[in-house]
Amino acid sequence: MTRQSTVGSTNPTRHLRRDFLPAWSRELFSCVLQCLFHIFQEKSCALANDKKQPQNFRLDGKTAVVTGGASGIGRAIALSFAANGAAVVILDINGADAEKVCQEIKQAGAEASVQACDVTSQADVKSKFGEIFRHQRVDILVNSVGVSHIGTVESTTEADFDRIFQVNVKGFYHCLQACVVHMKERGGGVILNMASIAGSAAVADRFAYSMSKGAVIAMTYSVAKDYLPHKIRCNCISPARVHTPFVDGFLKKNYPGREKEMFDQLSRTQPIGRMGEPEEVASLALFLCSNEASFITGVDYPLDGGFCNLR
Repeated sequence: MTRQSTVGSTNPTRHLRRDFLPAWSRELFSCVLQCLFHIFQEKSCALANDKKQPQNFRLDGKTAVVTGGASGIGRAIALSFAANGAAVVILDINGADAEKVCQEIKQAGAEASVQACDVTSQADVKSKFGEIFRHQRVDILVNSVGVSHIGTVESTTEADFDRIFQVNVKGFYHCLQACVVHMKERGGGVILNMASIAGSAAVADRFAYSMSKGAVIAMTYSVAKDYLPHKIRCNCISPARVHTPFVDGFLKKNYPGREKEMFDQLSRTQPIGRMGEPEEVASLALFLCSNEASFITGVDYPLDGGFCNLR
């Protein structure tokens, strides 16, 4: 007589001896076991799914330094990171505005502090980061400080070029150099640089600015490659036009009385039909600096309303 194989059987009662029980007891016993089996399966699936669910990109227990955090995109990032659990250090040359952002964060019940710093000065950057390192570990560095310039190679003076280079390139270099050593010693970290689509796509009248943002993208790739063994991730975001105080100031200065007309015109240059908002950049920054993005490094993220691919 051939023995029937039971390999792969999903019936948990198949091999149980039930001949010692009355018929009604055997049926009840079987039903109970089947119910327990299905409950166990459901709970196992739920636990497996829970492990895969993102935890809202939280930054609890982490310290993030945000340069240029007193206004614009930097301010939005500082507020977003603090709202999601990070202790935020705002590094900005404008100490008064940085303090306002700091107080806004504290009033919301989160943790923040300010370091007034000129990122173009290596000595000042080393001093301020040294002060931060004495009190806390830095897990995240966001290089968001920056200045803009409008002009071609002909109209860009040497002073204009030097100013852009000092802030947008050397400022990033100074902060990267100060932070990388600290992160290496502490087993890793995350660096996020704020670049621009002007660094990889042709944008008219942005000669010096495009130069600086192209350098930021290149520095991002280099740091990501060099510090893979040290568990330091490095990415950058390249926004298109974002509605910041700089845009409002530029329009007021160059198009007095025509601000709304020119704002609408600039907005229409982006395929999506509007400018981005600082909070939208901050949302991507939050993801890239969270544990949910732990598989991402060495990437330049366009956040451009379709500018690069849909023009």
